[in-house]
Amino acid sequence: MAADGDAIRGSGLAPCATLVGEVATMQVPSRVWLREVGPRDGLQNEPPVPTAGKIELLDALSKTGLSRIEAVSFVHPKAIPQMGDAAEVWAAAAKSPHVTYSALVPNPVGARRAVEAGFTELEVVVSASDTHNRANLNRTTAESLAELGPLIEYAHGRGARCQVIVATSWGCPYEGDIPVEQTVGVARAALAAGADSLAYGDTTGMATPTRVEDLVGRTREAFPDTSLALHFHNTRGTGLANLLTALRLGVTDFDASVGGLGGCPYAPGASGNIATEEVVHMLADMGVETGVDLELLLDVAATAERLVGHQVPSQVLRAGPRSRTVPTPANLRPGD
Repeated sequence: MAADGDAIRGSGLAPCATLVGEVATMQVPSRVWLREVGPRDGLQNEPPVPTAGKIELLDALSKTGLSRIEAVSFVHPKAIPQMGDAAEVWAAAAKSPHVTYSALVPNPVGARRAVEAGFTELEVVVSASDTHNRANLNRTTAESLAELGPLIEYAHGRGARCQVIVATSWGCPYEGDIPVEQTVGVARAALAAGADSLAYGDTTGMATPTRVEDLVGRTREAFPDTSLALHFHNTRGTGLANLLTALRLGVTDFDASVGGLGGCPYAPGASGNIATEEVVHMLADMGVETGVDLELLLDVAATAERLVGHQVPSQVLRAGPRSRTVPTPANLRPGD
């Protein structure tokens, strides 16, 4: 009978020790930049939170060490009433000089409102899926792309930068898997329109590590000098695995939502961004710096849970950090 190692080699599989060694030696960046999207993406899928509660959440997040926060979105209040008080929230927020705040906009009208409110960082969303774009923005993907040039020109003329977020980058709840070429094609059109950077959104949690590797690789080949951020959902439980895959590919910009709140009103079953505290917890143990105070962030996750009135998906909020212990039962204590 062949030894276990010989049998494994004969099967074409690497021995476990070899796999562990390869994983252990994989290099990851020493620093990651997180953009907190809870105040926008986290709340838009919830029953409306009072304006004062939104301000409380935004101000608390600003004190955690986060360097980037997506504060609000300027969408039509009939489409997403949860964001109807965006200008009021932003005007009253205690803006930290250490945080870069941004606003999501769906069209030129939203961009104008955001710039007039004082934002200098805009995220413009366009779906790779035409069906999702029509559900989300009431226009085709081609029509949204046609609006990008004038929108970005307007923003640049007023000192604002524009990141284009390609939603449904990996899959659509209506159309299924989105071909890589289709997503890269939308990204190419966005850059041609003047986008300062790109982000890919896993709107319904359809990405997997292999698909992340494929799309990031193809994007790097096509646009090697373009800044790329990734926005993962944990709808199917692959959020952190996808982030880790991207991290090992050298991606350093990620979105996350406090408590794991969020989703898309026009994407059935898409609840649950990756939780910011879970990302910070994992990266800290890997020696990757985020600049975020985990304990403060956990306090904010508890605040978010109170504001939305139900338990949030975050596992680290439930269990606590891995360093947290519980009292030893009396009958197990030494000497008892």
